[in-house]
Amino acid sequence: MNKRERLEAAIHGAPVDRAPVALWRHWPGDDYRPEDLAAATVAFQRQYDFDFVKVTPASSFCLEDWGAQDRWLGNEEGTRDYTHHPVAQPEDWVQLPLLDPYRGALARQVHCLKLIRSALGDEVPVIQTIFSPLAQAKNLVGDGRLLVHLRRHPDALRAGLEMITQSTIRFIEVIKSTGIAGIFYAIQHANYGLLSEAEYKLYGSAYDLRILAVAGDLWLNVLHLHGNDVMFDLVRDYPVQVINWHDRETPPSLSEGRARFPGAVLGGIQRIETLLRGSPDQVRAEAAEALAQTGGRRFILGTGCVTLITTPTSNIRAVREAVESSTLMNADKR
Repeated sequence: MNKRERLEAAIHGAPVDRAPVALWRHWPGDDYRPEDLAAATVAFQRQYDFDFVKVTPASSFCLEDWGAQDRWLGNEEGTRDYTHHPVAQPEDWVQLPLLDPYRGALARQVHCLKLIRSALGDEVPVIQTIFSPLAQAKNLVGDGRLLVHLRRHPDALRAGLEMITQSTIRFIEVIKSTGIAGIFYAIQHANYGLLSEAEYKLYGSAYDLRILAVAGDLWLNVLHLHGNDVMFDLVRDYPVQVINWHDRETPPSLSEGRARFPGAVLGGIQRIETLLRGSPDQVRAEAAEALAQTGGRRFILGTGCVTLITTPTSNIRAVREAVESSTLMNADKR
């Protein structure tokens, strides 16, 4: 099978020659420039030959044109620390302009995608990270103040979420022309430690579904649920082909999630204790257990979130090799 055939078979529960596999990471320092981010992303793919490429710019790529500023200070996830949040007062939400995807940081990310697609060709599916409007709002105002605004200034926040949603939709409409296979839609607030389900429906789902509708003609949309105590059942009917969450750290398990979601589940490897700190043998054992949970059907081997930039290359190789050596992937005929 080629990569698309393998992924589509996994999504629909058809037999596969082996389970698909993918890891992704940040590229701090390189991600300030589209040419360098593209080069680093392409080199990583050529080294490990994953079944799809998830393009991972800094989270500020969609916020810089609103005035957000950040800097990489050595975080081992490769993420940057925000040094300026442009929303200082509730009324600032109403002042956010509609962004032009042909200008500024958004245009640079479009250029990055074109470079990656040109280098990898049609054989490698490429998906672009898209942060949910609430996740973008968090970094516009600062994590500690978002929920205060949500509960004390809901009308102002909704005005901001509307502008973020419209700007995100415009960006997706442009990047579809680059030939991407889908988006990696990252949700950070659908967990019970932050919001109630009613709050997430109002401030999250209402905007998520509009964005995912625009990506509905793409074939590899991945939903990422970030954090612990996630609202899996609230989003399991979202129109995506793949769902990814920290399955080794928070419920549901892979097998439970697969029973409740009609597409493919993505995960199986604990990214810190196993992939970062463990040995290749531990990585292979955890991969084998994940394959046993799922029978290798409607399953993509990966982690619950980004691979840390300090992860040993031997452990990354062990993830990639695990799907080649497994004999379990067609054991489950359901």
